[in-house]
Amino acid sequence: MDQIIQHIEALIFATDTPISRDEIHACLEQALDQYVEKEAIEEALRELAARYQAQDRAIELVEIADGFQFMTKGAYHHTVATYLKQTTRKRLSQAALETLSIIAYKQPISKSDLERIRGVNCDYSMQKLLEKELVSIVGRSEGPGRPLLYGTSEKFMDYFGLKSLKDLPQPKDFKDADNEIGEQAPIEESLD
Repeated sequence: MDQIIQHIEALIFATDTPISRDEIHACLEQALDQYVEKEAIEEALRELAARYQAQDRAIELVEIADGFQFMTKGAYHHTVATYLKQTTRKRLSQAALETLSIIAYKQPISKSDLERIRGVNCDYSMQKLLEKELVSIVGRSEGPGRPLLYGTSEKFMDYFGLKSLKDLPQPKDFKDADNEIGEQAPIEESLD
């Protein structure tokens, strides 16, 4: 069992994106040249997660985007964030965030539909999102001209710490107060 745990730990450490159970299983069977039970992999993943939950560890094993990845524990996010601010100053612009959110909720979506929703040209935002690999081309529409369809990528899931698209906030989760400026007018006026 320890041998399987160490192999899985090495695989998760070596990947820069979440690695799925199926990928772990296929790799172990080929690398070890023997049959590996899926329950043994599950048990090894549970053992690894328990090991990394220890107080003396700065990282933990997280199930994210239908796979597993090592991530920094919350207590150390500030330190890592400070380092990242020092090394990368590039953040998503408001326009790119708006474009990305529309894609996330409406995917698959064509650029023309995206521009219709936003009301402005999205060429620059789309270019930046494609460069950052947060968005990918997922196919072509059956409509006239067969325009490209865009959707979020696995890197999007990783970037925002989502396990699946079901984890996106739903419109009912947004409070009206967060989306309004000023005070709401009273529904009824008193006639004093």
